[in-house]
Amino acid sequence: MITTTGLTKVYRSAHGRGREITALDGVDLHVREGEVFGVVGQSGAGKSSLIRCVNLLERPTSGTVTVAGQDLTALAGRGRRAGKDLRRARSSIGMVFQHFNLLSSRTVEDNVELPLEILGVPARERSRRALELLDLVGLADKAKAYPAQLSGGQKQRVGIARALAGDPKVLLSDEATSALDPETTRSILQLLRDLNRQLGLTVLLITHEMEVVKTICDSAALMRKGRIVESGTVSELLATPGSELARELFPVGGDASGPGRTVVDVTFQGEAATRPVISQLSRTYNIDISILGAAMDTVGGRQIGRMRIELPGAYEENVVPVGFLREQGLQIEIVKEGAQ
Repeated sequence: MITTTGLTKVYRSAHGRGREITALDGVDLHVREGEVFGVVGQSGAGKSSLIRCVNLLERPTSGTVTVAGQDLTALAGRGRRAGKDLRRARSSIGMVFQHFNLLSSRTVEDNVELPLEILGVPARERSRRALELLDLVGLADKAKAYPAQLSGGQKQRVGIARALAGDPKVLLSDEATSALDPETTRSILQLLRDLNRQLGLTVLLITHEMEVVKTICDSAALMRKGRIVESGTVSELLATPGSELARELFPVGGDASGPGRTVVDVTFQGEAATRPVISQLSRTYNIDISILGAAMDTVGGRQIGRMRIELPGAYEENVVPVGFLREQGLQIEIVKEGAQ
């Protein structure tokens, strides 16, 4: 549904001289239709530049952006203002902003109607659509209120309703929950997931919060210094030894208690998360196992966990027990081999 190929964005100083800043450095991204895809990374990683290039609010320096089968970069033209074809293509892309971007002088209903007004939709149809969307996001009773009378979570719900006004196929979310408290964040994320399922929306969101990825994302990508360094479905990433995203999503700590011990990270998914595998291992091979750290959560409706365990002896002595864990369908990563 969304594909970027070799996407670069270089910012130059206003006078055409001096420093150049490369915000995007050859980004290849593929978001499948109907999925919630999260792009995570620290400030300055290039996340905002990426999402603004996806709807061509920022013109890429090079590369292509394709949304719903249309090459938006080919529609961009050379002028600074978006042409008619690009504006039409953009109507299939909704955008939700971090700071809501509501007009304080307009009612909630009027804010939702704004994109339809710009598209020239008749007043009666605009009003019907706005009230329908406000009902969808749980704010039917706030249509005549003004933004100043709303909480942060309610303002973001208005922002989401406005983003849906043009009946988009794709919803872009630019740090939509980072200005909200944890409880409100959860309710907004649940709303986005519900909309994804009810409307078949493809959602691309950027965030620096791993909790957001854990809560609603089907797939994720990690950005650093303008590049995507890792991407895949969340379950694939958790199953990949050495995955940085897996470590960030489920951080488990703990150092070996002494020399000559093997430290192993074990990832459990689905049914394996509920089986007493570690106690079976201990009984089967009559070994003492220390649990150094553990994290368990539900991701995409599936229980997933990671555990760091310590086995006595060097890795060579633990090949069979580690093999037993792998036979149980667990992902295993050797952290320390405990050489003699």
